[in-house]
Amino acid sequence: MRRKAIIFGIKGTQLTAPERYLSKTKKPWGIILFSRNINDLFQLKYLVNDIKNCAKDKNYPILIDQEGGQISRLNKIIDLSFFSQSYFGKLYNKDKFFFKNYYKIYVDNVCQIIKEVGININTVPVLDVRRKNSHNVIGNRSFSTDCKVVSKLGNLCINLYEKNKIGTVIKHIPGHGLSTCDSHYNLPIIKTKKTELIKKDFKPFKICKSLFAMTAHVIYSVYDPIFTATHSKIIINDVIRKYIGFKGLLISDDISMKALKYGLKENAIKALDAGCNLILHCNGNIKEMSNLVKIVPTIDKFTQKKTSDFYKFLG
Repeated sequence: MRRKAIIFGIKGTQLTAPERYLSKTKKPWGIILFSRNINDLFQLKYLVNDIKNCAKDKNYPILIDQEGGQISRLNKIIDLSFFSQSYFGKLYNKDKFFFKNYYKIYVDNVCQIIKEVGININTVPVLDVRRKNSHNVIGNRSFSTDCKVVSKLGNLCINLYEKNKIGTVIKHIPGHGLSTCDSHYNLPIIKTKKTELIKKDFKPFKICKSLFAMTAHVIYSVYDPIFTATHSKIIINDVIRKYIGFKGLLISDDISMKALKYGLKENAIKALDAGCNLILHCNGNIKEMSNLVKIVPTIDKFTQKKTSDFYKFLG
């Protein structure tokens, strides 16, 4: 399985000739879809089939960032903007029995749509614990301010998706809830003590087991005052792999986000060197994509093994 260790976004609702060429010849590990790629159900199904045909692989990884609430990429097909993770967290606290049935119906319906079009990975759940005085970049994307609730609902989310044969991506490991700025535009620096991070922010990631995880572009100064989690060997090795015990494929968050201070190529290489298995590049800029595939290596044996495990999971 000779694929590049990178996941790309694409520009529009159909593959362009350069995107088709890149997919066929450079073989990125997968493709992630956003609202800009979706007009309606039939168009989306055609697009996904086209991508898989280019890859000559019926199980080719196609991801979508469909959290619900403010992150609802399927809104042109079905409006899910009301159903944030925070909404379900509040429902759980109010009526646990009703929540369990209602949430299952919700997830099953999302899975029915994305399976129908051929998508096989959703980048949920958000396991960040919402904190007071933090930036609203997480906000209602989080289940709760209570790490036990986040852990419980996160596990339920993963189990429901996996029963539908959809892979999940826990994010933003090891925890984005304390950030006071938006990592899309600025660099969050968290100065909280280890004991507090371990007690609250890291806990959901330690409890919830998923095939994939996505890193946080956040500095945890008590562990590494220089590098974000995405670029930190200390965070990835000592916190994510050893303490949290994550054993799946580790995906960087989007390397074009402003929290990362280097150029795209250096952002990619530093993330891989630190221990990320796959790089995420979302904006669909074909020039950037073409430059990145020149320097990103093919996936290593660990990533090949975990990819094979994912294919077995799909059946």
